[in-house]
Amino acid sequence: MLVNVRGCDSYAYTGSRAFDPALPTIVFVHGAANDHGVWALQSRYFAHHGHNVLAVDLPGHGRSGGEALPSVAAIADWLVAFLDAMRVERAILVGHSMGALAALDMAGKHPGRVAKLALLGAAVPMPVSEMLLDAAKQNDHVAFELINGWSFSPGDHLGGNRLPGVWMTGNAMRLMERSRPGVLHTDLLACNGYADGLTAAAEICGPVLLLLGQRDQMAPAKNSSALIAALTNKRVVTIADCGHSLMTEAPDDVLDALREFLPPR
Repeated sequence: MLVNVRGCDSYAYTGSRAFDPALPTIVFVHGAANDHGVWALQSRYFAHHGHNVLAVDLPGHGRSGGEALPSVAAIADWLVAFLDAMRVERAILVGHSMGALAALDMAGKHPGRVAKLALLGAAVPMPVSEMLLDAAKQNDHVAFELINGWSFSPGDHLGGNRLPGVWMTGNAMRLMERSRPGVLHTDLLACNGYADGLTAAAEICGPVLLLLGQRDQMAPAKNSSALIAALTNKRVVTIADCGHSLMTEAPDDVLDALREFLPPR
């Protein structure tokens, strides 16, 4: 569906189900240079198990118009505007990487509007190497190659997806290559510059799920320790032998953790 947010068409995947105001709503938020498609399994499952699903394309990404937003705080503000446009007072937020930071920031600033929060591949802070920032600034394909190299565990670089014929790193590369020029650099700068994560975490009283990849090199699990300590009502799940691309590398494990956290209705 297309939703007018601040005068701009924004796309959200609904799992092929009509939006029902009587049902709880889950908003899925993707990471840098990605789109709603990274949530294919998880979003479709919950759409068919008693929830509204809104897997958004952030501004400047996927099928949404506008320009990529320059900071995590700006993305968080946009999420509030998106909920307003959908007339959703309170939602469950599920975010990955940059999307996790934005969901965290929104939950910290607007705790009354977030029923539950799930953060995948989140670390606070989330620094980005200068080499990667420079390549992304130049729209150099090397930036995509670096991210692909760091986002998957060593074993998953060789294959092994449970769906026959799925090429994990190839699919991830095509997705990033579809992003508009400059979007990756904007997204990476937003991650690199975000410094309010622990402040936001301290304001959150509701349930929080942290899903971490044991072999994550983009947001190493050890970098999540301060965030974990700052959250009071949390559950931490670490997926063995998994990198940063959790939804692709371990789709069933991610879904199982979300199902336990968000029981089907």
